[in-house]
Amino acid sequence: MSEHDINGTEDEIQDKKQKKQTKHDGGAADLERVTDYAEEKEISTADISSAVEQFGNQRQKEDELKVAKEKELQKVQVKKEDIELIMNEMLITKIQAEKVLREQRGDVVAALEAIIAS
Repeated sequence: MSEHDINGTEDEIQDKKQKKQTKHDGGAADLERVTDYAEEKEISTADISSAVEQFGNQRQKEDELKVAKEKELQKVQVKKEDIELIMNEMLITKIQAEKVLREQRGDVVAALEAIIAS
Protein backbone atom coordinates (compact mmCIF):
# COMPACT_ATOMS: atom_id res chain seq x y z
CA MET A 1 0.00 0.00 0.00
CA SER A 2 1.26 3.38 -0.81
CA GLU A 3 0.98 6.49 1.30
CA HIS A 4 -1.64 7.92 -1.08
CA ASP A 5 -3.95 4.95 -0.45
CA ILE A 6 -3.85 5.39 3.33
CA ASN A 7 -4.13 9.18 3.60
CA GLY A 8 -5.96 9.90 0.34
CA THR A 9 -4.84 12.17 -2.41
CA GLU A 10 -3.34 15.56 -1.83
CA ASP A 11 -6.51 17.19 -3.18
CA GLU A 12 -8.62 15.41 -0.57
CA ILE A 13 -6.29 16.51 2.20
CA GLN A 14 -6.39 20.10 0.95
CA ASP A 15 -10.23 20.00 0.83
CA LYS A 16 -10.39 18.79 4.44
CA LYS A 17 -8.10 21.63 5.57
CA GLN A 18 -10.25 24.22 3.78
CA LYS A 19 -13.45 22.87 5.36
CA LYS A 20 -11.91 23.07 8.82
CA GLN A 21 -10.70 26.62 8.15
CA THR A 22 -14.17 27.67 6.94
CA LYS A 23 -15.81 26.19 10.01
CA HIS A 24 -13.44 28.12 12.32
CA ASP A 25 -13.92 31.37 10.38
CA GLY A 26 -17.71 31.08 10.77
CA GLY A 27 -17.39 30.75 14.54
CA ALA A 28 -15.11 33.78 14.69
CA ALA A 29 -17.62 35.83 12.71
CA ASP A 30 -20.40 34.85 15.13
CA LEU A 31 -18.22 35.86 18.06
CA GLU A 32 -17.53 39.23 16.47
CA ARG A 33 -21.26 39.91 16.08
CA VAL A 34 -21.90 39.12 19.75
CA THR A 35 -18.99 41.28 20.88
CA ASP A 36 -20.09 44.20 18.70
CA TYR A 37 -23.61 44.04 20.16
CA ALA A 38 -22.30 44.02 23.72
CA GLU A 39 -20.05 47.01 23.06
CA GLU A 40 -22.94 49.02 21.61
CA LYS A 41 -25.00 48.55 24.77
CA GLU A 42 -23.20 50.40 27.55
CA ILE A 43 -24.76 51.17 30.91
CA SER A 44 -24.18 54.58 32.41
CA THR A 45 -23.00 55.04 35.97
CA ALA A 46 -25.97 57.26 36.73
CA ASP A 47 -28.39 54.47 35.75
CA ILE A 48 -26.60 52.03 38.02
CA SER A 49 -26.61 54.48 40.92
CA SER A 50 -30.30 55.16 40.42
CA ALA A 51 -31.12 51.43 40.37
CA VAL A 52 -29.09 50.77 43.51
CA GLU A 53 -30.80 53.68 45.27
CA GLN A 54 -34.25 52.35 44.30
CA PHE A 55 -33.39 48.90 45.65
CA GLY A 56 -32.12 50.47 48.87
CA ASN A 57 -35.30 52.51 49.29
CA GLN A 58 -37.48 49.48 48.63
CA ARG A 59 -35.56 47.38 51.16
CA GLN A 60 -35.83 50.15 53.75
CA LYS A 61 -39.61 50.34 53.28
CA GLU A 62 -39.92 46.56 53.60
CA ASP A 63 -37.83 46.62 56.79
CA GLU A 64 -40.00 49.40 58.25
CA LEU A 65 -43.16 47.41 57.46
CA LYS A 66 -41.67 44.31 59.05
CA VAL A 67 -40.77 46.19 62.23
CA ALA A 68 -44.24 47.74 62.37
CA LYS A 69 -45.83 44.28 61.98
CA GLU A 70 -43.63 42.84 64.73
CA LYS A 71 -44.61 45.69 67.07
CA GLU A 72 -48.27 45.10 66.29
CA LEU A 73 -47.91 41.37 66.99
CA GLN A 74 -46.16 42.07 70.31
CA LYS A 75 -49.26 43.92 71.47
CA VAL A 76 -51.37 40.77 71.17
CA GLN A 77 -51.82 39.02 74.51
CA VAL A 78 -51.29 35.24 74.42
CA LYS A 79 -51.48 32.71 77.21
CA LYS A 80 -48.54 30.54 78.10
CA GLU A 81 -50.84 27.49 78.23
CA ASP A 82 -51.99 28.16 74.65
CA ILE A 83 -48.40 28.32 73.41
CA GLU A 84 -47.57 25.05 75.18
CA LEU A 85 -50.66 23.38 73.77
CA ILE A 86 -49.71 24.34 70.21
CA MET A 87 -46.09 23.28 70.80
CA ASN A 88 -47.14 19.85 72.09
CA GLU A 89 -49.87 19.17 69.55
CA MET A 90 -48.02 20.34 66.45
CA LEU A 91 -44.45 19.53 67.54
CA ILE A 92 -43.08 22.98 66.73
CA THR A 93 -40.78 25.31 68.64
CA LYS A 94 -41.98 27.83 71.20
CA ILE A 95 -41.02 30.73 68.92
CA GLN A 96 -43.00 29.30 66.01
CA ALA A 97 -46.02 28.55 68.18
CA GLU A 98 -46.01 32.01 69.73
CA LYS A 99 -45.67 33.70 66.34
CA VAL A 100 -48.57 31.80 64.80
CA LEU A 101 -50.72 32.39 67.86
CA ARG A 102 -50.00 36.13 67.79
CA GLU A 103 -50.72 36.27 64.04
CA GLN A 104 -54.10 34.68 64.75
CA ARG A 105 -54.77 37.25 67.50
CA GLY A 106 -54.62 34.67 70.29
CA ASP A 107 -57.18 32.29 68.76
CA VAL A 108 -55.85 28.77 69.45
CA VAL A 109 -58.17 27.01 66.98
CA ALA A 110 -57.28 29.43 64.17
CA ALA A 111 -53.59 29.03 65.00
CA LEU A 112 -53.82 25.25 64.78
CA GLU A 113 -55.69 25.50 61.49
CA ALA A 114 -53.07 27.90 60.11
CA ILE A 115 -50.27 25.50 61.01
CA ILE A 116 -52.08 22.57 59.42
CA ALA A 117 -52.80 24.60 56.26
CA SER A 118 -49.17 25.64 55.82
